[in-house]
Amino acid sequence: MADTQEFFDYITAGYSTKGDAITMGAAMLNGETVTNALVKIPLKTMNRHGLIAGATGTGKTKTLQVLAENLSEQGVPVLLMDMKGDLSGIAQPSPGHPKIDERHEKIGIPFTAKKFPVEILTLSEQAGVRMRATVSEFGPVLLSRILDLSETQSGIVSVLFKYCDDNKLPLLDLKDFKKILQYATNEGKIALAKDYGRISPASTGAILRKVVEIEQQGGDLFFGEKSFETSDLQRIDENGMGYINILRLTDIQDRPKLFSTFMLSLLAEIYATFPEQGDSGRPELIIFIDEAHLIFKEASDALLDQIESIVKLIRSKGVGLYFVTQNPTDVPDGVLGQLGLKIQHALRAFTAKDRKAIKLTAENYPISKYYETDEALTSMGIGEAMISALNEKGIPTPLAVTLLRAPMSRMDVLENRELKDLIDNSRLIRKYNKEIDRESAYELLNKKIEEADQEDAREKAQKEKEAADKGSSSRRRSNRRSPENVWIKALTSPTVIRSVLGILSKLIK
Repeated sequence: MADTQEFFDYITAGYSTKGDAITMGAAMLNGETVTNALVKIPLKTMNRHGLIAGATGTGKTKTLQVLAENLSEQGVPVLLMDMKGDLSGIAQPSPGHPKIDERHEKIGIPFTAKKFPVEILTLSEQAGVRMRATVSEFGPVLLSRILDLSETQSGIVSVLFKYCDDNKLPLLDLKDFKKILQYATNEGKIALAKDYGRISPASTGAILRKVVEIEQQGGDLFFGEKSFETSDLQRIDENGMGYINILRLTDIQDRPKLFSTFMLSLLAEIYATFPEQGDSGRPELIIFIDEAHLIFKEASDALLDQIESIVKLIRSKGVGLYFVTQNPTDVPDGVLGQLGLKIQHALRAFTAKDRKAIKLTAENYPISKYYETDEALTSMGIGEAMISALNEKGIPTPLAVTLLRAPMSRMDVLENRELKDLIDNSRLIRKYNKEIDRESAYELLNKKIEEADQEDAREKAQKEKEAADKGSSSRRRSNRRSPENVWIKALTSPTVIRSVLGILSKLIK
């Protein structure tokens, strides 16, 4: 059996920090908590991304809640993707419980109940601050990747964006983009072919079907104005606490296309707008993505490449991404390799396949003389987790099975009345929840088509008038008497004929 004092020294040395840090709990040895052997995560390494994994019911959501609370307390804003709808209680303090006090006594830190500044966001018709983006903000490259278009189809999208830019046709929502696709196929195909090259109707039809797929998953609610400004995710309240922005996603769990579309656009916008931070010592924003497998579930290879690239690059903007899922294998290897913090709750082995997966998971963690990693993965209880982080120098910390601290806020959802009061008092509601449908490509192209139809009607009427005038003129000309007609009529008159016949009768006599 390992020496407790030796283990204590090993953990405290490995997790010692000089700057600000988040205390996650106390390390455990042989199933017992070693009081004051505190496991701390340096705040300056929180932009190195992370993973919270574990079987259902092992405490992943509460771990996410603890991290969000402590970040907020230190003035770091947070964005939470709330798939199950059970995070709104962060806005109210914990009612406390004797078991919580007992847990914290074992850990060696006091428990304090506290509420945190919360903003409720939404992508759908649920109550909350509406998050939107315009089609133009996506740009042709990102939009093509989200729609999973071929190289030829992507080229057509780029041409249509260029046409709209050249002709001052704003692409704001999906009906704008659908309209330019229809226009390029029908009324505008000649004009487009002249200046931008011929566009195949088969290709525009295929693109249109992909747009309809996004639209059916709720994309028509997401694309449009007013665009959400990413700077509003960085707010600090009057007490210096970072806002915890909770995005309610309970009604889009079965619409992974919309979720991945939103996530990629948000990360791209953050990367484009946030300034470079370098080694600033603290993150600017931390994003927790619950049920992370939904991002990758139906993502194309191109989309996965885009996500992986952004994960690599966005760290320099002071932004950390944390994926919450049941199994680390839900996250692609290219993304998994970028994660500095790993918090692994218990896994359950019911089949031979499960046992193989646990062995593979164990290999992702540093070797420790104090733990048999694969055994620890199946023996941890609720509220316990295996932690591997980075210290302030970027070196992996010792592996520690940890008794996690309890959330300071309520571990339950807000009541309907509490939720309504929170949303009604939001300053962002007035900014973003007014629908705007200004004149854009849809209206301008309709006007253009209408003007073209009117011009065609005028030209047709003019041609018909000219044809009618020509026919009338021909008839008048045919009725005029030519000299030949006059002589013929005179020679064949009854008087002349009678005279000729009289002369002939006299000659015969």
